[in-house]
Amino acid sequence: MGKRIVLFILTNVMVVATLSIVINLLGIRPYLTNSGIDLRALAGFAMVYGFGGAFISLALSRQMAKWMQGVTVIDPDSPREFAWLVQTVHELARKANLPAMPEVGVYHSPDINAFATGPTRARSLVAVSSGLLSYMSRDEIEGVLGHEIAHIQNGDMVTMTLLQGVVNAFSIFLARVIAFAVAQAMSSRDEEGDVSPVIFHLVAFVCDILITFLGSLVVAWFSRQREFRADAGSVRLTGGVHDMKAALQALMTPHPFVANEQPALAALKISSGREKSGFSFPGLMSTHPPLSERIARLERLES
Repeated sequence: MGKRIVLFILTNVMVVATLSIVINLLGIRPYLTNSGIDLRALAGFAMVYGFGGAFISLALSRQMAKWMQGVTVIDPDSPREFAWLVQTVHELARKANLPAMPEVGVYHSPDINAFATGPTRARSLVAVSSGLLSYMSRDEIEGVLGHEIAHIQNGDMVTMTLLQGVVNAFSIFLARVIAFAVAQAMSSRDEEGDVSPVIFHLVAFVCDILITFLGSLVVAWFSRQREFRADAGSVRLTGGVHDMKAALQALMTPHPFVANEQPALAALKISSGREKSGFSFPGLMSTHPPLSERIARLERLES
């Protein structure tokens, strides 16, 4: 755990340093000036930090997933006991017309899950947990793998990155415009009339949190729609509803590993482990629809 925390911190430091260099190379001036706020400079700052951070994360996603989850990539030329797993992933990838075969990996975790990640369709990774391999049948696992391959086929990693970039950039821009307006209104009461940097940054910090939170609701809703689409993609790739439906039903069945499910990479997994039925606040924040709703949609496809 300690190594993962250090890795997370170092990665974020590297991202901030890289974006700062890009800001300087592009010649983007400070957005706060003596005469007010430069909206063009602020827009450039927001675009670089909003989209830059998201796309750097996407570029590193495959390697970061290996490090953070401890994924062991299976050698496709010598798969040993996981030959069937590699073969199944590659067969599904060929059906999905992917430009290159995804890497296939296994990570040790009681979490019954699998995920797909990677910057492009040609550079992707499909990983499954040891808990999933132990708990599910091969038919159910094929349904899960079809779901993950459908994510890659649909370009969901890039799509979600673009959406997150829009939310990030909008949050950075709007938060600072609001902060400047508040700081300016408060400074007008002072004799000097100068905008207080303390007030500006404090209000910007609060607005960043609030706007990002609202944006995360949009991202979560969009993620839930992509899950429905990936479920349907699994049906198409596996040739029927049975495997995907059986996999979701297996996830609904109580098992001894539920309490140990990990939140990491939840948005990329077959199940987030926090799904709530009906309209609720946790449901709005969830990256995955309730399993019961996903099964109901599959049953409509079946009929």
